[in-house]
Parts: sequence; C-alpha cells; structure tokens
Amino acid sequence: MKLSKNIALSYEILAAHKLRTLLSMLGIIVGVGAVVLMVAAGKGAEKRILDRIKGMGTNLIVVNAGQTRIIAGRQRQMATVTTLVPGDARAIVADCPDVRLAASAISKKLTIRSESGNANTNVIGMTPAGFPIRNIEVASGRFFDTEESRGRRRVAILGPTVVKNLFDADAPVGRKIRIGRVPFEVIGVTKPKGVDATGTDQDDLIIVPLTTAMRRLVNVTYVDRIYVQAENAAALPRAETQVRRVLRKRHRLRGKSDDFTIQNQATLLKTERETSQSMTLLVGGAAGISLLVGGVGILAVMLISVRERTGEIGLRRAVGALKRDIRNQFLLEAAILSCTGGLIGVLSGLAGALTLSLLGYWETVISWPAAGVAFLFSGSLGILFGIYPALRAAGLEPIEALRAE
Repeated sequence: MKLSKNIALSYEILAAHKLRTLLSMLGIIVGVGAVVLMVAAGKGAEKRILDRIKGMGTNLIVVNAGQTRIIAGRQRQMATVTTLVPGDARAIVADCPDVRLAASAISKKLTIRSESGNANTNVIGMTPAGFPIRNIEVASGRFFDTEESRGRRRVAILGPTVVKNLFDADAPVGRKIRIGRVPFEVIGVTKPKGVDATGTDQDDLIIVPLTTAMRRLVNVTYVDRIYVQAENAAALPRAETQVRRVLRKRHRLRGKSDDFTIQNQATLLKTERETSQSMTLLVGGAAGISLLVGGVGILAVMLISVRERTGEIGLRRAVGALKRDIRNQFLLEAAILSCTGGLIGVLSGLAGALTLSLLGYWETVISWPAAGVAFLFSGSLGILFGIYPALRAAGLEPIEALRAE
C-alpha cells in the first residue's frame, strides 16, 4: 500500500474516534507546550539578568577596597580599608595599556532634604569619568565637569527615584537640596536604569563630585571603589591583570595578600549565564517529563486500537497484506498522533510565551532550537511507544484474528 493511502487511512481511523484521539494527544500537547513556555521564560529571565549586569557599565572592572563577600545576595565589605585612594585611578589609566578610563568613587547613605520632603538615599561621590564607564545618561539638565569636580562645587545629579521622593512631579533642575547639612544645587536628572543584578535600585541615588563628597560630606581621604573600563571586551582579562599589578605595587604588597577585590564583568556575565542556563535546562527537563506521560497515553490508545481492530487486521492479512504492512500502518498512526500533538504543543507554547510578554507579566525569549527539539522528541517518543502495539498487531495470525472477531 502506498504511503499516501496509508496516511489517508490513518487519518480516517483516528478521526472516527475524535475524543479518544484528542485525549491521547493531550499529554504530548501539554508536555511540548510546557517545554517551549518554560524555556522561553527561563531565557527571558537570563536575558533580564544579563542586561542588568551590562547596564552597570561597559567593559567594566570594579576594584573594591578590602576583601568583600556576597551576603544575602549583595556584596559586603568585611572591614574598612583606607589604602584605595583617588591617585590609584590615575595610576591605573597611566600604567595599564588595556584600560581606557578609570573613576574613583565613594558612597554613603545620607539624609536628603528638599522643600517638599526628605528621604534617606545613597549618595555617590564620583569623578566625571564614571558617567561613561557606568553608562549613566541624563534625562534632563547636565553632568558636572572636571573643573567643577576639582573646585569641590556643591552640585548634584539625582536619580528618578529620588526625584519622585523629593519633588513629586516638579522639575528639580535648578532647585536646592540639602545632603546632610550641606546645600547642593540640582543640575541634572539621570535616565531610569531599574534594578541591577543584586536587586538594588539604580535610580535611588544622588551623584556629586568626588572631591566634594570626600571633603564636605564624609571627610575622608580614601575611596570605596574604582570603576575601570577596558578598551574592549576581549581586553578585560589583560586589564584585570594589569590593574592588580599596578595596585599591588602602589600599595607595597610584596609577599602579602591583596587589600582590594577585583570584579571582572566578563567573569560575572559568564557565571550568571551558566547559572541561568542550568536553571532553564532544569525547568525545561521537569516540564519534559510530561512528554513521557503523553507517550504512555499513546501506548495505551494504540493497544486498545489493536484489540478493537483484531477483525480488520485478520481480514487484511487474509486478503494478502504482509506483516510489515500492518506494522507500518500502526506505526504511522502513532507517529501522526505524536507529531500532531507536538505541533499543537509548540504553537500553544509559543502563544503562551508571546501572551506573557505582551501582557507584561514576564519577559520571554523564544528559543526556536528548544521548540524544534521538543517537537522532534515528541515525534520520536510517539514512534517509540507505538512500536510494541505495531508489532503486536503485525504478529496476529489471520485465522486467530478472524476467530477472535
């Protein structure tokens, strides 16, 4: 019998039992749809985390004073270290060939007051080079420049969250605030950046010139960290080695451990990507278990079909059908069940992923390879679970089959 006739006959037989056919495909549909949807959601979460890390800066290396540890998902300095100074940033730019820019920074939580209200927020003292390194842009107003930084000018740039807390909908540029007891003029507002990879609100901050913060707000001679920008992504490992060498030499650490901690954005991206991919595979694998349930459903339905069609099988054998014809017929029916269910499952998963993104509940990223693998696996699974019923049908003797009928 030709393949086209076999396919037509298979569809006719399956269509005669619509409810049973639908129920047998349901496990495959749910399994494939769950795999496509879960992988898309996992990829979306991975993209969101990586975008947040990239949003922290371009080709970024962060040098923190002292040794730090991750506690409760956030980096914490274990002890106050005073050896990291603004001159280290200038030395890094001068002596590290693979470094483009470096900016010293210090931060402290302080009380901010305005005419409309007050709030506690993170005040960052930073040199102007920190703006391009950290990918900070202004939505209104301007940045402070090198001359204002050297002159210890009392100017401030606010994040959107601070603007909302202190000024509601009013335009803050040109207005006065007090950081602690020191008056500052607001000269700019940053563009929104959202939360970073650790869950910290990057918009809840105030940026002031480093020298102003060191002298007028916290009265120290050292800094908390230095932001370093490598020439390009490929230069990050070399730049990290050069920065470590320069700092160890300046801090006279021969034979001693580092009094600073270096974080390389490339390493952080790699770690987060591997973690996210592992979670995506785990969730996708768990969803894929339902595919096995769907395969068992196809096995049960095909065994029932063999039993119901015993007379048909005996008649076909009696008029000359070979064992392989019977076997191929039942295998084809199993393949049609699994492939049709797999196709519907892929379309359902894609529709679910797109719906989540459009409604804003969860950012998803469609993984076409995952959808393709899920579809192929569903088809293979259907054929695998259809082998036993097909062999059982092909093994029936014509006389015994007709007698049973």
